[in-house]
Amino acid sequence: HQQGPTSVHQNTSRASNAKPSNRSRRKRNDFCNRKYSSLARPPLPPRRDRLRLRPHSPAPDLQTLTPPHAIALARPSPHGAASPAPRPRRGGRGRAAGERRGGERIDLGSEWLKVAAVHLAPGRAPIAVAINEMSKRKSPALAALADGNRLAGEEAAGITARHPAKVFSRMRDLLAKPFPYARALADSLFLPYDLVQDARGAAAVRADDGQVYTVEEIVAMVLHYASGIADAHVGLPVRDAVVAVPPYFGQAERRALTQAAQLAGFNVLALVNEHAGAALQYGIDKDFSNESRHVIFYDMGSGSTYAALVYYSSYSAKEFGKTVSVNQFQVKDVRWNSKLGGLEMEMRLVNYFADQFNKQLGNGDDIRQSPKAMAKLKKQVKRTKEILSANTAAPISVESLYNDIDFRSTITREKFEELCADLWEQALTPIKDVLTHSGMKIGDIYAVELIGGATRVPKLQSKLQEFLGRSELDKHLDADEAIVLGASLHAANLSDGIKLNRKLGMIDGSTYGFVFEIDGPDYVKDESTDQVLVPRMKKMPIKLFRSIRHTKDFDVSLSYDKASELPPGVSSHKFAEYAISGLTETSEKYGSRNLSAPIKANLHFSLSRSGIISLDRAEAVIEITEWVEVPKKNVTLETNTTDETLSAESGTTDSKENSSSGSDADNSSTTNDESNVQDTITEKVLKKRTFRVPLKVTEKTAGPASTLSKELYSEAKSRLDVLNKKDAERRRTAELKNNLESYIYSMKEKLEESTDMLAVSTEQERESFTAKLSEVQDWLYMDGEEAQANEFQERLDQLKAMGDPILFR
Repeated sequence: HQQGPTSVHQNTSRASNAKPSNRSRRKRNDFCNRKYSSLARPPLPPRRDRLRLRPHSPAPDLQTLTPPHAIALARPSPHGAASPAPRPRRGGRGRAAGERRGGERIDLGSEWLKVAAVHLAPGRAPIAVAINEMSKRKSPALAALADGNRLAGEEAAGITARHPAKVFSRMRDLLAKPFPYARALADSLFLPYDLVQDARGAAAVRADDGQVYTVEEIVAMVLHYASGIADAHVGLPVRDAVVAVPPYFGQAERRALTQAAQLAGFNVLALVNEHAGAALQYGIDKDFSNESRHVIFYDMGSGSTYAALVYYSSYSAKEFGKTVSVNQFQVKDVRWNSKLGGLEMEMRLVNYFADQFNKQLGNGDDIRQSPKAMAKLKKQVKRTKEILSANTAAPISVESLYNDIDFRSTITREKFEELCADLWEQALTPIKDVLTHSGMKIGDIYAVELIGGATRVPKLQSKLQEFLGRSELDKHLDADEAIVLGASLHAANLSDGIKLNRKLGMIDGSTYGFVFEIDGPDYVKDESTDQVLVPRMKKMPIKLFRSIRHTKDFDVSLSYDKASELPPGVSSHKFAEYAISGLTETSEKYGSRNLSAPIKANLHFSLSRSGIISLDRAEAVIEITEWVEVPKKNVTLETNTTDETLSAESGTTDSKENSSSGSDADNSSTTNDESNVQDTITEKVLKKRTFRVPLKVTEKTAGPASTLSKELYSEAKSRLDVLNKKDAERRRTAELKNNLESYIYSMKEKLEESTDMLAVSTEQERESFTAKLSEVQDWLYMDGEEAQANEFQERLDQLKAMGDPILFR
């Protein structure tokens, strides 16, 4: 990465190397300035390599090779040559030559969902936050299953107060969590939905119809809702996605989220750590060629808090024959508190007001036992907390909170800060830990950027100012949208067909360290049985392998290193297990041969850009020394059929010299008894041969950390497909019902007020048409309430059959 990008001309034709004239070069530059005014200006090929660009055609075939993760002008062709015709999309789906590819970047938080779409279209920003059906830039991360219907986002939020047990929240935080942990978390947040334990021991939910859904399925429902937001924004189906995840997500959570996104129909390009997304958004518009800097990103969201130390710098690279400065950043460290966030502050207020209302009741009842009452109270508390960020006091008012009794109260900011007194010091811990482990001082930090909605709390800001010794805090990023926009920049480099005109190298690291352990029959455990595989903050992606000397089948387990803090809800360091088979059979097959070295197994691991580590493959390596026949060096046998003899002992030849003239030599070519034959003498030598035999790798991870099996995944996919079809039919029914209602009102208005209608129709036609409109209207508000889409379409067609002749007339 430090070597920087390398610029190359990828010449695809047999064009000459003649340089184009200055005049032609100027013409091409002017053309590219017009064509690529909002994108990167690509380097120009030699004259004979020019492409005739059509509207919406792919860019010219010169690409810039960039470092891994670079946000750059273009991505190189996978074939290492000029870009061919648009290649099929990932997953085998092709696209037309002129299609502008879009993509979706999702920031799925504990409470909120943000979606940014990458789409190249004239007159539109290539990267923008997509708005939902309520024209809001963030949506509730909720899903609901009520009365046989599935709801998500704003629709699910709309029924929370009436049916709190049917609305599923905080699902992201329950991914791959053991049931006891999930149950405790739900109880602490007064979440009334029915949590159950699935076959893996992980948390699942039971809907009101008795159907059990895994947490992956519920998260998939939320992501499917996000897909609809992106599709509406782009105007095309969006299937590629980059999803932002908190740094404390462990292996099980990352795998589960990836599987949930796949259930939602996404091709997951990558998971990106939230702090890396924010760091991208911060650095993309800045120049670090004159100075390097250390920046801490401090994020307090709804459910967690973390601080990430990022180092920005630049390096020199050659580009088109010129030395240019390329900006880059590296994540040095990140520390977190996975339980501290804005929601914890809200729960302090919820319990405070609940105690007040219980005193107001005075009958010993506790509204904490009423799901509806708590849902109403939590909704109003959120608004009260937001008001306290701007005012020194805030009211709270809830109508019919419990048993038709209203609740009204007020709270001062001072009281709120007192209720959360122990949280303010906890909030500083991530920053203190980052500075301690990095060996840096506050004075070495250029800026502390605040992101996350909870950083707007005045008391938190004052504590940060006091600790940092600064009168002003850095707030250059949008606290809500910095992460999702940064994830979009990262995704632009992973998607084909997307080009940006700035470069920013990115080096992110694994937030956990990993070790592997070997176990098997007759395997002697020593210091090598538990080896460090990936140290903490190791840059990713990376591939690596380890060699094990053994002759029998064995098991491999992957664990978090002892120094790493375990992910929330995880009690065991071990998170994955694999069985390696085929080694015993291979050893028996080759063991009787002349081994030059002990048989060993090579294990090939990979740490993906999503931060997921896995054992990809294994192979047995056998080195054997054997006698083989090889040509003897510098010794050949040259014979003449009439004059040559062979010395078998010496291996050399004795032959008469051919002293014929040039003409005699020519004549000898036609003489059979003077033809020449060349033979090679061989000898046996010891030679080492290496055999590589693939071994079978079977994952046998069990428990809550395991992903859905093929059977469970197929069942979940089938259930979601049924819900998708049902949702589509429900939307179609609502649309047709609305069309029918609109047509009735529109036609009645025209019949009453339009002089043109009077002029081209008879009184009998108008009376008949009006009667039919009234008949259908009565049906619409009575029997039509439960009608199907086809019935609305049928009655609309009947009305149009009577009204269209008049309108056309």
